[in-house]
Amino acid sequence: MIAFIDKHRDQFGVEAICRTLTATESGFITSRGYRAAKNRAMSARKLKDSILTPEIVRIHRENYSVYGVRKMWHAMRHAGWTIGRDQVARLMKNAGLQGVRRGRKPVTTRPSSAPDHRPDLVERKFTAQCPHELWVADITYVRTVAGFCYTAFITDVFTRKIVGWAVAPSLHTEGLPLLALEHALHSTGAQRKSDGLVHHSDRGSQYVSLAYSDALIVAGVKASVGTVGDSYDNALAETVNGLYKAELIHSKRLWESVAAVEVATMGWVHWWNTARLHEALAYRTPAAVEAAYTRTTMIAPATV
Repeated sequence: MIAFIDKHRDQFGVEAICRTLTATESGFITSRGYRAAKNRAMSARKLKDSILTPEIVRIHRENYSVYGVRKMWHAMRHAGWTIGRDQVARLMKNAGLQGVRRGRKPVTTRPSSAPDHRPDLVERKFTAQCPHELWVADITYVRTVAGFCYTAFITDVFTRKIVGWAVAPSLHTEGLPLLALEHALHSTGAQRKSDGLVHHSDRGSQYVSLAYSDALIVAGVKASVGTVGDSYDNALAETVNGLYKAELIHSKRLWESVAAVEVATMGWVHWWNTARLHEALAYRTPAAVEAAYTRTTMIAPATV
């Protein structure tokens, strides 16, 4: 009722509105009661809400406006606020905020006509004991004004860090997945073990190609493949693709160019690696998990 009067007082006046409301079955407030309510001190709850709501809006916006209640609760706690999950849900609802939901991922895998005898070294067990023990790779597509472009990601299973990525206007091996692989190998060169790293993908033609296979061999990386078109055999990579589409790509119905997708993807990958809270990492970031592992391995020899 107070909000209604606030909205219309300049047009009709407080007394006129209160007389009209009193004449209805639902009317109950007088002009004196209205002014008393306006002069009443704000309750502790409303005062706290007035402080927390702008913070929730800011943090939600800074995280691509994709967090739901659970992640917003963890994000607020990471930011130093003492707040309950139910309170976050209430304030998000009042502010009109909600999380993003993932849709189905279209198929981009093109089966290779050449025989592929490489083994499945993962067998749907997407776990690792340290960084750069297991990488997963996959491709997704983005609709642009000029047609489609494609994005390839390589993700480290232990840290959930995207270690390599590329955007290209075609699915050609040399222009897309191979660029992502080269990026991954270059960016992690000083961190990777000399051997033991497994690279897992589906049996798409891009990953079966001679150029891609040779690059893995030269780098000393073991190739592992699932079946064609089976999302469960490369579930983690499929998850990364789905979140990429939901959190970034679906924010626009149509992207203006490949270059625009590439620039936006660069920012999203940086956020994913350094700021995004991952449920699978106990609501930590890939950068935090990687740093914690590095600290542990540096301290361990000194305590032996």
